[in-house]
Amino acid sequence: MASSLHSASSYADLVDLGRRLYEQSLVRREQEYITDPRGQPIGWLLDTRMPMLKGEMLREVGQVLAERLRSKDIDQVAGYGFGSYSMVCAVLGAPGEPSFLGGFIREARKPHGRRRLVEGPLDPAQPLVLLDDILNSGRSAAKAVALLRDDGYNVVGLITLFNFTWSGGRARLETEGIWVDSLLDLNLSDSGRSSSDSA
Repeated sequence: MASSLHSASSYADLVDLGRRLYEQSLVRREQEYITDPRGQPIGWLLDTRMPMLKGEMLREVGQVLAERLRSKDIDQVAGYGFGSYSMVCAVLGAPGEPSFLGGFIREARKPHGRRRLVEGPLDPAQPLVLLDDILNSGRSAAKAVALLRDDGYNVVGLITLFNFTWSGGRARLETEGIWVDSLLDLNLSDSGRSSSDSA
């Protein structure tokens, strides 16, 4: 596993981080009963909340994501869905300059109070990158991009922890004019083992 984008982090450091993130996210059916969205048993899944809610991993991933964002002159990020919350917080807490602005996207506009669709101090006129933990079909990310754009935000890219290369998620977003970067590009079999060294 390797970086798909050059950064201040060394190649060896990124490979090590990628392997640890993958290993700590992987849950196998031998460990516990797991199902797909339809309730059918499955052999494995990746649960990024497990490693990302550990302080050390959060800090390491945050630093790498911040480096990638700064290399593209991006200083604001938004997350859609539970898996993105720790990523947004990791970027916001990353040391260095410039600091970042963050936000969270609701499923629908809040019907009372400030009635916002996007919570946080984001500037609609400035480029914004969506963060998501896993890119598979791209439907969820495409929905988030549409919600942001409908609310007037200038979404330019997506950064994800894991990109499942066998799915059409990257192509789906790129047709929307969104660049896609992932910490890890994975080609996984049902055994839950990575068969790719690229990321």
